[in-house]
Amino acid sequence: MEIIPVIDLMGGVVVHARRGERQNYQPLQSPLCAGSEPAAVVGGYLTVHPFSTLYIADLDAITGKGDSGPAIARLRRQFPDLCFWVDNGLADVSACRNWLQQGYGDLVIGSEAQNDASTLNDFAQDNSASRIVLSLDFKDGKFLGPDGLREQPLLWPQRIIAMTLSRVGSDTGPDFELLDQLRTKAPAKKFFAAGGVRGGEDLVELNRRGISGVLVASALHAGRIGKREIAAVCA
Repeated sequence: MEIIPVIDLMGGVVVHARRGERQNYQPLQSPLCAGSEPAAVVGGYLTVHPFSTLYIADLDAITGKGDSGPAIARLRRQFPDLCFWVDNGLADVSACRNWLQQGYGDLVIGSEAQNDASTLNDFAQDNSASRIVLSLDFKDGKFLGPDGLREQPLLWPQRIIAMTLSRVGSDTGPDFELLDQLRTKAPAKKFFAAGGVRGGEDLVELNRRGISGVLVASALHAGRIGKREIAAVCA
């Protein structure tokens, strides 16, 4: 199972995401790094484990208040060995393709930003789907996005994030029931859990259930997931 650390960018700094309440996010404070500057946070993660993938949520772009593209470009230069998964709220097919051409990494298409399934349908027609990750977004038990997108697993790319926003930063545990439901719909796909992971026991349980990976932030900063917990599921 792959462990993917997360940074949430807002106003040029990394913020601490909690329960999807973006208006209340504050600059990150963590024992892993000094301050909330993006490169410092990523460097702090790499002291825990040589992660190969980093998930970046560009909250300024997602909320229509700006663009963290320049900050992501700097991270790309500073950490060339990391694969970036970037969610920046894109829904237009042309905009998605233009972004991919810039070479920042793989694009996360968040369901909450989509009006219909047209973007996924377009990518499903060619090989560029290999650089797409679908985030199926949920909050307070409700799916965020067009119903048609959730009910058309044939359009889903190979990698799918089950994003339970109301559990992010909550330490309430992953939504195991949701993950099982999604895997039943598309058993051949790779699913990545996001939201609520508390520590090593959750990693072991997710691994046991066949989840391919997990997005984590709070548990890493709090020290509840460290070298030993990661080694237990990545051996």
